[in-house]
Amino acid sequence: MKISIVTETFLPSTDGVVTRLRATIDYLIDQGHEIQVIAPDLGVRSYRNIRFDGVQPRTFFLYKHRKFGMPTRLIKKYFEEFGPDLIHVVNPAFMGYSGIKYGKRLGVPLIASYHTHVPKYANYYNQSWSEPLLWWHFRRMHNKADINLCTSQAILEELNEQNFYNMHLWKRGVDTERFNPELHDENMRRKLTNDHPEKRLLLFVGRLAFEKEIDSLIPMLEQNPDAHLAIVGDGPYRTELEKNFAHLDNITFTGFMHGEELAKAYASSDAFMFPSTTETLGLVILEAMASGLPVIAAESGPTNEQVDDGSTGLLYRSGPEGNLSDVIKRLEDDNLLERMSKQAYTHSRDYGWRGPAQQLLDFYESAIEMKQEEEQRAIQ
Repeated sequence: MKISIVTETFLPSTDGVVTRLRATIDYLIDQGHEIQVIAPDLGVRSYRNIRFDGVQPRTFFLYKHRKFGMPTRLIKKYFEEFGPDLIHVVNPAFMGYSGIKYGKRLGVPLIASYHTHVPKYANYYNQSWSEPLLWWHFRRMHNKADINLCTSQAILEELNEQNFYNMHLWKRGVDTERFNPELHDENMRRKLTNDHPEKRLLLFVGRLAFEKEIDSLIPMLEQNPDAHLAIVGDGPYRTELEKNFAHLDNITFTGFMHGEELAKAYASSDAFMFPSTTETLGLVILEAMASGLPVIAAESGPTNEQVDDGSTGLLYRSGPEGNLSDVIKRLEDDNLLERMSKQAYTHSRDYGWRGPAQQLLDFYESAIEMKQEEEQRAIQ
């Protein structure tokens, strides 16, 4: 099968969408399929000898810290040159609009997947007026696809309520070989704790953006000086975060980590912090569990699907009436911490990437069959 993947984000970017895409592409290639990736050209033009077609990235005025590929007729040219059997548009927003438009115009089976809860970001950036418009925009694009996918049951139900067409759940996964408790490293722990390895080490991994709600962890650190928070990642909000946390000495900013270094950071920590309530999934949750970390997470639909309170982690209420500081104190119980660590690790073993990748391939084949049946009805 020849598969065109149009994605708003790809290498060298680091996020959950890219992680999922790489795992999926690896599987598809290993199964003998031919892949084309159309993405913003950020300098990385090769991955496992796939065909890469770049779109000139530009800055979007409402989010100036990141460059996006804009709608372009060039995508139609790329499709025509490659001749795909199926088109998958990942997270359609800007250039994804062209992927949807020209895929539909060319009559190729079309799948779209929803990964970023952009309409919910409107309130974080004082643009609440735009939320209905954003819902209209994303619904209009997705409803041109033959099959739509999302990554959690809670988001699926919300998108159904927003009248998105033919929604299905694309299961979550994790690299169960890379992330492992056995990678615990004392030197890494010293690095993450500013040479205070005896402290309870809490880890955050992700893009540093305002909507991630990392600031909400400040009161907890103020009230728990024996805890230390390591923030692994980078992004547009990093400078502001460093100012906001500057009065604390139990905080470390590391910037991005990748590969074995990142796996060691997970395995060398005591618990994982997940304060965001706007995620459609949060792949880092499973990466933490696979590393033997219980997850301390703000309650939200997608997060509650992954974290079993008191078993694989602890859930807390966010906001003015939040109870994070009280929840963190429960980590002082070493027996509870050890039990949750073991249960988190055991839980993660069922979520390798092979299952979700094969499930996606099944969706691809279903979309092709649907298109063939549609063509046959048109002939009759």
